[in-house]
Amino acid sequence: MSKIEKFISILEQKNWTFYHFTDGRNLTSIKEHGLLSMAEINRRKIDVVTGGNEWSLEADRIKGMNVYVHLCFFAEHPMEYKAKKEGRIENSRFLRINPSILRVQGALISKDVSNKANASYGDPEDFIEQVDLDVIYTRTDWKDKAIQERLKMARKCEILIPDHISVEFIRNL
Repeated sequence: MSKIEKFISILEQKNWTFYHFTDGRNLTSIKEHGLLSMAEINRRKIDVVTGGNEWSLEADRIKGMNVYVHLCFFAEHPMEYKAKKEGRIENSRFLRINPSILRVQGALISKDVSNKANASYGDPEDFIEQVDLDVIYTRTDWKDKAIQERLKMARKCEILIPDHISVEFIRNL
């Protein structure tokens, strides 16, 4: 069994998921179209509320990350917090995404924010070991300064799915 198949199997056994945050105003569109990359949203001319600011959306476009749906490992995200604080998102919703999404052809894992300069990302089979899975999935002392730093980095990791995620992968829509 490959590393990624073993990882998916463990997550599914424990009913753990990945997450995508969105504004609640997007749920009707998501129910109709699934989760779409920004490139696909723009191509289809769908009106949505985005969590990213202009800088982030432009950085995604420049780095080619706009063709991916971005997922995270936690039901909280630094960008979601900032988007709410700045008023871009009114009612945030974290959608739970089935871990089998990693089987989608072209899926990537980023060990940092994917549109960051020098961010590294690659095939899940190769990159899953570069994500700090211990701090994500095991009990750790989150009061410990070293653990807090590891957690801060793990919150920036992304799962990138090309083009779209169909509603069948979304567990709480």
